[in-house]
Amino acid sequence: MKVYNNILETIGNTPMIKLNKIADDIPGTILAKVEYFNPGNSVKDRMALKMIEEAEASGKLKPGGTVIECTSGNTGMGLALACIVRGYKLICTSNDKQSKEKFDVLRALGSEVVVCPTAVAPDHPDSYYSVARRLSEEIPNSFWVNQYDNLANREAHYEQTGPEIWDQTEGKITHFVVGVGTGGTISGVGKYLKEKNPDIQIWGADTYGSVFKKYHETGVFDETEIYPYITEGIGEDILPANVDFDIIDHFEKVTDKDGALVTRELARKEGLFLGNSAGSAFQVIRQMKDQLNEDSVVVVLFHDHGSRYVGKIYNDDWMKDRGFLTPERKVARDLIADHIDKPLVTCTPGELVSHVVGKMRQYNISQVPVVANGAFVGTVDERVLVQKICDSKDVIDAKIDSIMAGPLPMVDEKEPINQVSARLNQDTPAVLVKLADGTHHIITRQDVISAMS
Repeated sequence: MKVYNNILETIGNTPMIKLNKIADDIPGTILAKVEYFNPGNSVKDRMALKMIEEAEASGKLKPGGTVIECTSGNTGMGLALACIVRGYKLICTSNDKQSKEKFDVLRALGSEVVVCPTAVAPDHPDSYYSVARRLSEEIPNSFWVNQYDNLANREAHYEQTGPEIWDQTEGKITHFVVGVGTGGTISGVGKYLKEKNPDIQIWGADTYGSVFKKYHETGVFDETEIYPYITEGIGEDILPANVDFDIIDHFEKVTDKDGALVTRELARKEGLFLGNSAGSAFQVIRQMKDQLNEDSVVVVLFHDHGSRYVGKIYNDDWMKDRGFLTPERKVARDLIADHIDKPLVTCTPGELVSHVVGKMRQYNISQVPVVANGAFVGTVDERVLVQKICDSKDVIDAKIDSIMAGPLPMVDEKEPINQVSARLNQDTPAVLVKLADGTHHIITRQDVISAMS
């Protein structure tokens, strides 16, 4: 019978899948090494098992022991499978930017999860690195895996992932692209491929807020490069021992927004339901396609499965909250979609300036149209109003018609956004739009900016 003895024996031999629609404008052949076919749904299964095996062989991990690791989630899942089969307890430390789904899966697999703050330095006592180290010192018969500096990490990819890619492409690979976090995958695979063919290019996906790219190009560890970012699984604020910078030919920075949007695009166009770093890795190819030709055979490694990001990059509300998705707005009516249900705030020529100031404060608005006998006869603009009050405090008790400017221009609800935008200038801070139902609404500069961001 063709039967595996346990789940760990199913790790590896993941498929290579040609990318089609999403790569139709990129020269050459673009292939994806899809690692979510591993039992723990990520590339980290490979190195997790290797690190456990080496710890056992060296005597660092003894029967009944506790495995401790700082992880963004995927390594923890690989370790969880190994610990279940081998009989160890697992404690994972992670940071609070990781998806809830990752923590839920870790706990479902019997792991203890300690969530630490993201916005602290690596050597801060509350960082997930420091907490893992401290727990390993406090808990008897425990082993801190330390995937960042444990060279069994990259050895696993040198022994397994690299040879698989070489064999699956029949040695025709010209470029290897992957996101870089601990550095084990890119360094292990890169070393193997370079030994087979030194001309193969190794490209790493980095993110803004990470130190890798600048350090690789200048040798300078620049702390000003470090700041919080959203993409999970790639980039670092430390230099892991597993990153072999001599193996890597180029680091390419990818924005959080591009990484998230391209990950969703891979799902829609290729049917590959992938994790956040996949979009960043493919975006590297897009940004560097001018360096490819029709003979290029590019392999991009996709780390993990999209099920761990359903509440984040696959959630429209989450994406909109971070400005990654904006409603498609084309005409004037679209610009008022966010406040179309609210009545237009107006005033009359005889109202006191103080009353209008109160309205502006109450409704947090900058312009108030002036209406008389059903017609728009003027406008009160916040900037002009402030200036006049500064010039004379008596203005506050004057009537609006003594300080108002002319009426705002009127636009049709179907007027294109670019034409609406062209009407706004220093003298025209807003325009009015009349809807088919006879109601009027105001379009401000902020409405236009929001639609274009």
